[in-house]
Amino acid sequence: MALIKSISGIRGTIGGRAGEGLTPVDVVKFAAAFGTWVQQTTGINTIVVGRDARLSGDMVNKLVCATLQGLGINVIDVGLSTTPTVEMVVPAKKAGGGIILTASHNPKQWNALKLLNRNGEFISDEEGKLVLEIAEQESFEFAQVNDLGKYSQSDMALKKHIKAILDLPLVDVEAIRAKNFSVAVDAVNSSGGIAVPMLLEALGVKKIEKLFCEPDGNFAHNPEPLPENLREISRIIEKGKFDLGIVVDPDVDRLALVNEDGSMFGEEYTLVAVADYVLKHQKGNTVSNLSSTRALRDVTEKAGGEYHAAAVGEVNVVNMMKAQQAVIGGEGNGGVIYPELHYGRDALVGIALFLTHLAKSDMSMTRLRASYPNYYISKNKIELTPEVDVDDVLVQMQERYAKQPINTIDGVKIEFGKEWVHLRKSNTEAIIRIYAESDSNATAEHLANKIIGDIKEIISEKAQGL
Repeated sequence: MALIKSISGIRGTIGGRAGEGLTPVDVVKFAAAFGTWVQQTTGINTIVVGRDARLSGDMVNKLVCATLQGLGINVIDVGLSTTPTVEMVVPAKKAGGGIILTASHNPKQWNALKLLNRNGEFISDEEGKLVLEIAEQESFEFAQVNDLGKYSQSDMALKKHIKAILDLPLVDVEAIRAKNFSVAVDAVNSSGGIAVPMLLEALGVKKIEKLFCEPDGNFAHNPEPLPENLREISRIIEKGKFDLGIVVDPDVDRLALVNEDGSMFGEEYTLVAVADYVLKHQKGNTVSNLSSTRALRDVTEKAGGEYHAAAVGEVNVVNMMKAQQAVIGGEGNGGVIYPELHYGRDALVGIALFLTHLAKSDMSMTRLRASYPNYYISKNKIELTPEVDVDDVLVQMQERYAKQPINTIDGVKIEFGKEWVHLRKSNTEAIIRIYAESDSNATAEHLANKIIGDIKEIISEKAQGL
C-alpha cells in the first residue's frame, strides 16, 4: 500500500489502512481540506469534479462530491472526462476550483485527487502547502443541514471542449478531412476512448481503428505511453494501412504518436512537431522543462523565437510560459500546452494541431519526423544510502563543471554544446535521476555514465573524509 501527500494533491493505492493507502477516510479528509481552502481563499462555493475511467473512480467520485456538499459547496460533476476538459470547465462555470480524480499514467490500483485553482490551473507549491496543513490539522467545519451544497451533473463539457478546439484559427478541419486519414487509437480503456474518437470524427476523420477504447478502467497494458507499452498498436499499424497511430494516457493530457510503419514518432517530439506548426503561424517564444529535448530550442530559434527552460512540473512550465509570453509550450512527455485554448497539458488540442500540421505538410509521419533535429535521451538513476547528503553532491557536481553553462532552478543541468545532463533528486526516495541527451544513443549513455562515475567518486571521497 502507498499514500503520497504532495503539494499537487494526494495519490495512493486503493485499499489498506487509513494513512497507508488511498482509503475512503483519506479521500474525505483531503477533499474536505481542499474544499475548505477554496472557501477561505475565493469565497466561491462551487467546485468542479471530473474523473478518468479507472476502476476506483466511481467510488472516489462519490466520496469527494458528498464531502464537498457536506462543506456547503455546490458540486458540478462532469463525470467521465479528461484532465484538460475539467481545467476548461472550472473558469467557464466561474467555480472556485476543481478536482480531477486520476492517477494519470499510474497502474489501475492507483488513484489521486489533482487540484485546480479558480483559473483551471494546477495549484502552486505555496497553495498546496496550505491545503496539506488544513488536512493535517483537520481544520474544517461542515455545514448545517439547511446549508448543504447542491449536486449537479454536466454532460456537455467534452463536447464544448472539442468545439473550442475546432474554433481555433490554427485548426484546419477542411485540410484534415481532405487527407482522408486512417488512424489507429489506443486509449488504454480509459476516458480517451470516448474523447479521442469524438474529436477525430469532428475533425472529419472517418477511418478510425479503436484499440482499447472501452472506458471500463481495465487497462490493457501499462498506461504510460512509452514505446515498450505500445507494442500492440505498433504491430497493428505495421500490418495495416494506417497514416498514423494516436496514444493517450488515462486522463488524456499526454499524447504519443506512432508512424505509418509502426515505429514511434517519439513522445519528446509530439511537442516539437506541434510547436513547429504553431511557430510557422504565430511568432513567439516557447517553453519546456529542463528534462525535455533540445529539439524544441532548435525549432524555436530557427523560427526566430526564444526558448526558455522551466523547472519540471506543469505548474512551473505554465508560470514560465506566462512570464515569457510563450505561444506554445509543454513537457517532453507528450504534454502540449497551447495558451490560445487554456494553460494545461491537453492531448486533444495536440491531436488537432498535429493533424493540421501533417495534412498541410503533405508528408508521411516518418518524413515529418526526419525533418527535425535528431536527439536521444538516456534516462538513468543512481540509488543512494540514506546518509548521503544529496544536496551536497549536487553542489559538488556544479563546482566540478563550473566552466560549463549550468542551470540550477531544478537540480543541476549542465550543458556541453548541444549535449546536456540534468541531475534531479527525488523528493520521496534516496535517488538522483540522471537524464542525458546527445545526437546518438551511445553518446547519451556514455555521457550519463561519465556523470554517474563522477557522483560515485564524490560520494566515495566524502566517505573517506577526503
